[in-house]
Amino acid sequence: MKAKPTIQPVKSAASRRKFLREGACLAGLAGAFLTPVSGLAKETEFNTGAENKMGKEKGEAVAEGEILYNGIVLPAQWPPKYMRPDSYEPMPLPYLAHLPEVILIDVGRQLFVDDFLIEYTNLERKFHQPVKHPDNPLLKPETKVEMNAGFCPMAAPFSDGCFYDPQDKLFKMWYMAGWFDGTALATSKDGIHWERPQLDVVPGTNLVLQPSGELRRDGVSVWLDHEATDPKERFKMYLYAREGKIGDKLNHVGGFLLMSADGIHWKWEKGKIEKTSDNNTFFYNPFRKKWVFTIRRETRPIQPWSNPVKITNGRARSYWEHSNFRAAMDGWKEAAFWFGADNRDEKHVNYDIGEEPQIYKVDAAGYESLVIGLIQPHYGPSNEICTQGGFPKLTELQIAFSRDGFHWDRSNRQPFIPGHPHQKNSWERAYIHSIGGVCNVVGDELYFYYTAFKGNEANKNPIGHWNGMYADASMGLAKLRRDGFASMETENEGILLTRPVKFTGKHLFVNVEGTQGRLFVEICGKDGRALPGFTREDCFPISTNSTRQIVTWKNGDDLTSFANIPIRVKFYLANTKLYAFWVSRNREGMSGGAVAAGGPGLKGTWDI
Repeated sequence: MKAKPTIQPVKSAASRRKFLREGACLAGLAGAFLTPVSGLAKETEFNTGAENKMGKEKGEAVAEGEILYNGIVLPAQWPPKYMRPDSYEPMPLPYLAHLPEVILIDVGRQLFVDDFLIEYTNLERKFHQPVKHPDNPLLKPETKVEMNAGFCPMAAPFSDGCFYDPQDKLFKMWYMAGWFDGTALATSKDGIHWERPQLDVVPGTNLVLQPSGELRRDGVSVWLDHEATDPKERFKMYLYAREGKIGDKLNHVGGFLLMSADGIHWKWEKGKIEKTSDNNTFFYNPFRKKWVFTIRRETRPIQPWSNPVKITNGRARSYWEHSNFRAAMDGWKEAAFWFGADNRDEKHVNYDIGEEPQIYKVDAAGYESLVIGLIQPHYGPSNEICTQGGFPKLTELQIAFSRDGFHWDRSNRQPFIPGHPHQKNSWERAYIHSIGGVCNVVGDELYFYYTAFKGNEANKNPIGHWNGMYADASMGLAKLRRDGFASMETENEGILLTRPVKFTGKHLFVNVEGTQGRLFVEICGKDGRALPGFTREDCFPISTNSTRQIVTWKNGDDLTSFANIPIRVKFYLANTKLYAFWVSRNREGMSGGAVAAGGPGLKGTWDI
């Protein structure tokens, strides 16, 4: 059953007062200004908290660096180094506090997940959950290697990755076959029905890595690099390895980088990353062409309000980026502390054995005009307690968004993909994991694959690595409307006015749900006044449910005359949900945005 949407009233924009002072008129509403909803007249402030100091006083000049695709200007020092592990304030969002004068919208669909695009509105923002597939799990332990000699059966990614390969027209999923054992490949034509191809790496199996003595895989990340200049490096992998026999104590080995032309035959790069641990991941930021490693950090102080104190070494994340993937072999020497659980993260409801949250892992990807992240909070209990009971620790997935690739907007703290910790026989009882690539774009939907553990309370092996807490892991699917993370909506009538935006395209599209309602769109000047020929009265009403709906006026749909000119877009809604808008260069509605892990009909990194 689909969870109830999370409602978030929209706060005012930072430039709202200036906009009113300049005498701008919100035309089309009987000549009157809209009455602000609660909090709408309050300016957005850049609050880093007492601990997360920016290294500058408010108002002091800041050295500027890279200008992003959306007009955001990064500071000269990047990644920023002001995040501190002993702070529990929510992560600051500098791009909401210091907005571009004009927002560039040529890249991707423009989603309303935050207030970045919004000058004024009296609509409500509602966050949405994906719906789990009724046939879950779609992949579960069956083969000899997946059954793990009876210890901890598993057939699911441990991050790994799931990408659509346009060359072969197949979904490809790399996964852990048997706990701490094989790395295998499953393929699918439709993303629902999965097959285990017989490969030549280990004849008679779908394994893609040859067994190497007592070397055992742990966490793995895989990426399909559509922009690789060398076809032999089209697929990239990071693998954290341990050493030992199945059923015996395992020891740390280190991290490795691998390359492949086909995702099946892998070449190990020389050397290893010594100072590393499990649950490190990486992703490609297509907007900046950077490889980003998200690194597990375990030296974070205990939350000061923790009572009783159960956490001895809080998990958090560090950040490292480079344009050269191989540079990671140097061991992430310039990594910056990124983020951990903050004072808005709460213990899991009705989970008596739980602890204060930690941040266990994050997988991320470029989607349209955003970087989206699946944050994995850890709610406990400790491995020691789970080992005693043979049940999995509780982690779930939350959705987060970033417009600069570093600062996460975690406004929605509700589970995006939850577990069922009180259902002992559920295949997705706990230990919910994201998968590399984050999601696939499949027509009008986004496919979020995830891993979940059932556990085995009959297996109380004292060697924790082979205990029932890690048993019976399978893969499932949750589906979301395309762009459907958040909607701006009202049951009555409402308005949304954007900040000044600039584009070079021709045709305005919307992702809208409102078969019983209506949507009108105006093109306005910087002063908020509708431009002749593109007023509300000129717009043909939209009453439909479409993830790609063109907007037309009496004079047509060509916006070429407004190219490279700062304008505003004004939406009038009644009994309608608005998810996104964008200006396309063609009437087919391609957005030019990033497409995460791809999908059928998409050729690579971008929707072009």
